[in-house]
Amino acid sequence: MPLLTRDEYRAIAEAMSFPGGAFIDGGHRPAISGKTFQTANPATGEKLADVAACDADDVNFAVQKAREAFDDGRWSKMHPAERKEVLIRLCKLVTRNAPELAVMESLDSGKPINDCATVDLPETIDCLKWHAEAVDKIYDQVSPASDDHIAIVVREPIGVVGLVLPWNFPLLMMAWKIGPALAAGCSVVVKPAEETSLTALRLAELAMEAGLPPGVLNVVPGGGPEAGEPIGRHPDIDVVSFTGSTETGKRFLSYSAESNAKEVVLEMGGKNPAIVMDDAENLDRVAGHIVNGAFWNMGENCSASSRLIVHKNIKTRLLERIAAHARHWNVGDPLDPDTRMGALVSGEHFRKVRGYLDKADEVVFGGKAEGGFVEATVIEVPDNDAVLAREEIFGPVLSVIEVSSFDEAISIANDTEYGLCASIFTSNAKRAIRGARAIRAGTVTVNSYGEGDITTPFGGYKQSGFGGRDNSIHAHDQYTQLKTIWIDLADDVDEAID
Repeated sequence: MPLLTRDEYRAIAEAMSFPGGAFIDGGHRPAISGKTFQTANPATGEKLADVAACDADDVNFAVQKAREAFDDGRWSKMHPAERKEVLIRLCKLVTRNAPELAVMESLDSGKPINDCATVDLPETIDCLKWHAEAVDKIYDQVSPASDDHIAIVVREPIGVVGLVLPWNFPLLMMAWKIGPALAAGCSVVVKPAEETSLTALRLAELAMEAGLPPGVLNVVPGGGPEAGEPIGRHPDIDVVSFTGSTETGKRFLSYSAESNAKEVVLEMGGKNPAIVMDDAENLDRVAGHIVNGAFWNMGENCSASSRLIVHKNIKTRLLERIAAHARHWNVGDPLDPDTRMGALVSGEHFRKVRGYLDKADEVVFGGKAEGGFVEATVIEVPDNDAVLAREEIFGPVLSVIEVSSFDEAISIANDTEYGLCASIFTSNAKRAIRGARAIRAGTVTVNSYGEGDITTPFGGYKQSGFGGRDNSIHAHDQYTQLKTIWIDLADDVDEAID
């Protein structure tokens, strides 16, 4: 998707109308209570829209409509090839409306338009298309059999799915979840983050235009206690997939235990290490990866490289190169394509990140925070026990920890309650593979920063999550049930007696 100019993006923004009603049973409607909440542009504080503030009554209604749609088979029993065609049409509509969606995402979240237009929208489309194409290519199985039986193992859609989204990648995380859920034949109830509801509501409109039957995709905006908790506790939801903070994710386990023991899939926080050994090649290239991993999306990224674990022999040289790269990560107007870092998502989150900066002992680079914007910041910490080395800041802050050996680096990398992502930079192939195997994280990259792609599963160890994986064919597992159909072929032993 080619970038437009700042003036062109501003023209799109000025002409834009924003959705505000909940999307239930194929159309927008106000919250049953009549309540709304205001969503604003975090970069300017300007009001964007009044959005329906849904609560348990709206969740009940959405689940009822989702269950009706699932049980009557309008989507769940549709031929897989027909479901694929609907999802492909949705991809085409998202592509056609990509500039509008990119601007809406930037305005609602503070994200740079460059990221929205060149990363989030293309990856959203690719994700939906990939799962759409998988719909009629996932085969069932026949178990090893004797002459007297056939055992068929079939996948069936799990039913009604609750999807609770984060605010850092609103559109892309929605695609990560509705892609495999809809491909499987489920009906879904989506709760977007209260801070970033607009693109979820717009995507639901496009899904209806693509031919998705009413009741199959429902969006209930609102606060966590008002709309998120009722989804977690609802007795007629079969699985909840949650992406967000570890603290909130743990609550969904309680909600499940206290209601219908629904399945829970959690993708939560991270304090991700980037290990750089003294044999790493091309420190300038390494620095580029470290900076991208730490500051992309203003560090509001669960897979951000927030801990740099660097060998003492190259620390000074690497930090010089990191500072040189970080200078190019300018803070500014999110609708300017030249801006690398926009505003943090809300005033509350800005104050949280600024509070961490106040605890910094030695700032190597950056550290300025004002007006909702935080510049790229590098901080040296005394050891891995420092607050800035242990807690997830979720901002553009890189904590630097010095080590003197490979074993020490691996030990520190694993000394965390999280286990989402990690990186190792070394020219020793054996060391790279040993390190990748030793680090307890769901994704480990070697000589690069990244999360894999749509073909690779994404999720974490320990308190970074469990229960399933986003992306890849494995993402379909959390939205399906396995059923065994056992067919007896043995001859009847009770033969008639002459």
